[in-house]
Amino acid sequence: MAIVGDPKLGGWAAFAYRDFTVYEFALFLVEVALEMMSVAVGWQVYEMTKRPLDLGLVGLAQFLPGIFLFLVSGHAADRFDRRRLLMVCYGGFAVCGALLWEIAWRGSHSAHLYAIYGVLVLLGTVRSFAGPATRVLLPQLVPEEYFPSAVAWNASVFQGATILGPMAGGLIYTVAHGPAEVYLTAMLMALAALLSTLWMKLRTKALAHEGASLTTVLAGFRYVWRKKLLLGLISLDMFAVLLGGAVALLPVYAREILKTGPWGLGLLRSAPGVGAVVMAIVLAHRPLRRRAGPTMLWCVAGFGVCTIIFGVSRSLVLSLVALSLIGATDMVSIVIRGTLIQLGTPDEMRGRVNAVDMLFIGVSNELGQFESGLTAQWFGTVPAVVLGGIGTLIVIAIWAWRFPELRNADRLSDSN
Repeated sequence: MAIVGDPKLGGWAAFAYRDFTVYEFALFLVEVALEMMSVAVGWQVYEMTKRPLDLGLVGLAQFLPGIFLFLVSGHAADRFDRRRLLMVCYGGFAVCGALLWEIAWRGSHSAHLYAIYGVLVLLGTVRSFAGPATRVLLPQLVPEEYFPSAVAWNASVFQGATILGPMAGGLIYTVAHGPAEVYLTAMLMALAALLSTLWMKLRTKALAHEGASLTTVLAGFRYVWRKKLLLGLISLDMFAVLLGGAVALLPVYAREILKTGPWGLGLLRSAPGVGAVVMAIVLAHRPLRRRAGPTMLWCVAGFGVCTIIFGVSRSLVLSLVALSLIGATDMVSIVIRGTLIQLGTPDEMRGRVNAVDMLFIGVSNELGQFESGLTAQWFGTVPAVVLGGIGTLIVIAIWAWRFPELRNADRLSDSN
């Protein structure tokens, strides 16, 4: 029988720690739920309005709360019991699923569009607190020597949810001829995640010695600004995904360009997760040892190239391949950035530093959706995606020049 620390476990060593396994199971459930809701909301809103701009507003509604709350959420993750905070957030996700279910049950009318946006604002609020709480727990679940592998597995579980969630959401939407059953299923999965977290034995202590003040809540910003390598990593990911993100426009591609339905949208939403999971499993068993910075730069460049290929594709198969490669290249960035941030940050301020990172991620994802919807409204869907991919390549060149710390980064353990 394998025991903790047994070298025979290899890349699976992190799962020898019970709390890590429970944590990942709950994370998988809640991320599947969120992905299901995302697919259903995207298709429902586009059916109502037929305007790409409204898909951008879906992302903007979820992003805006993070802008105003990221300092508070980061401080909360450093001051309060992180496990209990996470449970409250999982309950909040269940409430959002229930509200969306009620709206869908009343019928998909244009008058309900503003109600959907209101729920998405609440969803964004919950996510702004869940993000830092989820990430700062991870270093406490496994020893440092297993942490890079744990980050890869954590990303793999997350991406696995991005595969199953959209596919399940699209399938349920198709079979049920509407989004109500999707939201109901998502609500039940979020509740299951909350109950699963009760099994964790980990108890985190509140950092009562540090009260709330402008100085303490801004500490994360100051730390990232001093660590130029972290600043380069976080800002590179933000601008690359902000410009190169095509996910918000997938309903348009599925319906208007690739001529498919909700099931096809589910496949398209899942494709980046397939590539990401494969890459994450590879990195869990064969962690990056050297040349972390150059590897990340080349992979983000690949992200931009694959975005351009997806933009011009008229084949569902080619589009799925391009999206899979987008997910694989992005996964390298996620693992490198996640390892450097967590191991290079003192535990007492991980919440605030991760809140800064989550803000940048929110800019790249949710605000990126708004940018994609807006540029598609102005220039057309295909030109918007292609120009975004080109913009990502330009960002890579600038960041490689302006951040030599990133260009020359070698070992992941050199972050301290």
